[in-house]
Amino acid sequence: MSSDNKYKLEYIWLDGYTPEPNIRGKCKVVDKAPTSVADCALWGFDGSSTQQADGHSSDCVLKPVALYPDSSRKNGFIVMCEVLLPDMTPHPSNHRSTIDDDPDLWIGLEQEYFFYENGAPLGFPVDGYPGPQGPYYCGVGYKQVGDVARQIVEEHWDLCLDAGINHEGINAEVAKGQWEFQIFAKGSKKAADDVWVARYLLFRLCEKYGLDVNIHCKPIRGDWNGSGMHCNFSTKFMREVGGKDYFLKLMDAFDKYKDEHIAAYGPDNHLRLTGLHETQSIDKFNWGVANRGASIRVPHSFINNDYKGYLEDRRPNSAANPYRIVSRVLKTILSVPTT
Repeated sequence: MSSDNKYKLEYIWLDGYTPEPNIRGKCKVVDKAPTSVADCALWGFDGSSTQQADGHSSDCVLKPVALYPDSSRKNGFIVMCEVLLPDMTPHPSNHRSTIDDDPDLWIGLEQEYFFYENGAPLGFPVDGYPGPQGPYYCGVGYKQVGDVARQIVEEHWDLCLDAGINHEGINAEVAKGQWEFQIFAKGSKKAADDVWVARYLLFRLCEKYGLDVNIHCKPIRGDWNGSGMHCNFSTKFMREVGGKDYFLKLMDAFDKYKDEHIAAYGPDNHLRLTGLHETQSIDKFNWGVANRGASIRVPHSFINNDYKGYLEDRRPNSAANPYRIVSRVLKTILSVPTT
């Protein structure tokens, strides 16, 4: 049978490593192109090799939850999966299952990261450091962004768009070798699914360039910006009703649960949330209009529209699990009555 009649399905999932999981993937060949998740069968893997099972009972189940075309492969698809136990209940590492279904929740996630080469950010000299921060943010030209980084982010952008991911844009970030992409989606799980698939596509793309992607929140100590994954969120009530009274109650709830939020917002955040480099201190909560040093940045448009629209939580870091971020944000929102 011709390869034109064969289709490659890359099943990807999150392993059981802590403090945050890694992406795993394995591929199967099928005779018919899937048109939806319903066309993708359950599969399994050896959980003893991913810290998700013991060797004497190692089978774990992969449940397809989202399907993406993969334009980097002939007849390719990516199948995002949840991990289940053999009894078909969610595996303890399955944080996607903790997110309440809410089709009216809009989420935007801003993934910052560093390109790494030979153990250092791309563009750093072999010994020492490049010039200080200032010219790199949204920089243009070889001196600011080098010769390969923009090529990679452009290729990655196209791969994401081909996959049906609502990839909204890219920019060079504040530190040398640091970049960002933004994902937006409607529905409580869609944006988190899309970020994981976008990460997968970026990691795999960088293999051919001999580069790594470092998503640690503070890989370079000192006077260099850390990496975040700011979470922009909006509910139907926030968009259509809002109001100052509800907003203040919502902010009180975010303050009340600040420790729970920090616990879900990625490892080593104390290195990033210092009160410097456009952050609030990790042990404090505040909000501010257009304040990038606040825990919650409130856009001018939100205030000018009678406290309606979206808000930005700037505390999640770049290595955080998007499922945990969305789950915690939504839990706090649901704790605030709208009547």
